[in-house]
Amino acid sequence: MRRHAPRRLLAVLATATLAFTLFSAAPTAGATTTATTAASVASAARSADAAAQPLSTSTPVVFVHGYTGSASNWTTAMSVFRLNGWSSSNLFAYEYNSYGNNITNAQGLATFVNNVKARTGASKVAIVNHSMGGLVSQYYLKVLGGNTSVSHLASIAGANHGTTYAGACLVYTTCQQMYPGSSFIAQITAGDETPGTTAYATWYSACDGIIIPYTSTRLDGATNNNVLCQTHIGYLTDTVVLGQIADFIAS
Repeated sequence: MRRHAPRRLLAVLATATLAFTLFSAAPTAGATTTATTAASVASAARSADAAAQPLSTSTPVVFVHGYTGSASNWTTAMSVFRLNGWSSSNLFAYEYNSYGNNITNAQGLATFVNNVKARTGASKVAIVNHSMGGLVSQYYLKVLGGNTSVSHLASIAGANHGTTYAGACLVYTTCQQMYPGSSFIAQITAGDETPGTTAYATWYSACDGIIIPYTSTRLDGATNNNVLCQTHIGYLTDTVVLGQIADFIAS
């Protein structure tokens, strides 16, 4: 994946010093350290190409959290994006009701995206989602036709085909919708899983622990990135993966 080497290296070094207070118990260090070394080598090798093809960071980015999440989940991600050239005025976090209905949540996302477009003057936005945010995003893009307003969709450990872990919270409609085989899952996975001209990419790992099976995140027609080992919550502070996503959106 193409990388703007000087900025990407600064992004990794700078954000690695953050306190990582979002989810301090997440065991992310090992996965990030190994990936950082490999990423640094690859970045240096591609520096000439990156310099010849500067990245575009003008696309507004909308972040969509997962079950029980909030805008604060994206503190590290926004720092990485800013260090890679994005203005704070082009970074937005959508919040929704984790215990309500993902159809309503997707409708709210549609309104939110329209407001971002009006505020920034952009014709399209990029969406970065995590966990159940994948369901909200997929319903918006596929069922509500939101793909015409989205240039890039990055799904981090998205529950795109459901997760059996949702069996622990089936009292809530959102968890019923997130369970594999639900009518909601059937609707967003029937036919083309990556509609329109939107560029789709996913990041998933066997070490996830929450998305079961972990391959549920994969989307037919997307660039599916198998991360060697990362926990479900660990992604939110994984500066290597977040840097890859910034590169993907800027491409």
